[in-house]
Amino acid sequence: MKQPVGIVGHRGYSGAELIRILEHHPHVTPVLLEHREDAGGHSPIRNRPGRKTLPCTAEAVRNEGLVAVFLATPPEVSMDLAPAMLAAGARVIDLSGAFRLGTPDHYTAWYKEPHTQPALLAEAVYGLPEFCRSRVPAARLLSNPGCYPTAANLALRPLVEAGAIDRAAGIVCDAKSGVSGAGRKPSLKTSFCEVTENFSAYSILKHRHVPEVLMISGLEEREFSFTAQLIPIDRGILETIYFRATVASAADLVAIYEKQYAAEPFVRIYNPGHVPDLHAVAHTNFCDIGVTLDARTGRAVVVSAIDNLVKGAAGQAVQNMNLMLGFAETEALL
Repeated sequence: MKQPVGIVGHRGYSGAELIRILEHHPHVTPVLLEHREDAGGHSPIRNRPGRKTLPCTAEAVRNEGLVAVFLATPPEVSMDLAPAMLAAGARVIDLSGAFRLGTPDHYTAWYKEPHTQPALLAEAVYGLPEFCRSRVPAARLLSNPGCYPTAANLALRPLVEAGAIDRAAGIVCDAKSGVSGAGRKPSLKTSFCEVTENFSAYSILKHRHVPEVLMISGLEEREFSFTAQLIPIDRGILETIYFRATVASAADLVAIYEKQYAAEPFVRIYNPGHVPDLHAVAHTNFCDIGVTLDARTGRAVVVSAIDNLVKGAAGQAVQNMNLMLGFAETEALL
């Protein structure tokens, strides 16, 4: 018998992606939870006969026996809803940045808002499975990583740990994202006329995903320069990361990745000199990584690509749910 799991924020792009994935999951069935009285309006997923919708209340979660609840909501909404969902006996997987940064002061510094649930912030487990897998199964509250940090950390951490990067020379991450990364709420910046035939940088030197990269990669802020850029496509993230290498060849960097990710089902490493593009990862839970290195100068470039709505959001959230509930990690994702 399938176990019920709730989705709050199912009208957003990440929530809709959760529905698509979970409808094919052999062990769970999605239940849509409405958290606003004015939650009518168009959904990117058409309602199908038999799809259950309930109010987002502790009573409904308890009565329905939901084993987990996904919060595909803004940080302030996640902070408001998480305590009630946990009290009702559900495990919570939050797709926002509400519980990622460890301390209220750290959160306020980057999100410019106070944190209203410091105890839960301290409890939350950061869920990048490739590096945090051992803590995920026992987590009561799981903080799903951001899309930009997922691509960056999978590319950077193995090289940082191996000492393959000259950190004194600095690291530059030039990150491009499709428009769905900005969410579904209408805004002038993401309207068709502003985005089409355009290419723009934003949140320069102050992007709220930067501390996640530093937290997992082990880098210092002064060593890492990050710029997010909006490109006129619907989905996908491609990060071009520049640094000075301390190894002799691209093959040496590839060997580090292959050792790190040999048993990882969702990280694919390219042969030296070959790099991924967005078509390679669209609608998948893969992170594809490719490396080029100039032996004469030591200049290296790593390209890391993901689908921001899958490995960068809903797919990784399901990957974490699988670990939390004891299913095969790849269930519904391959």
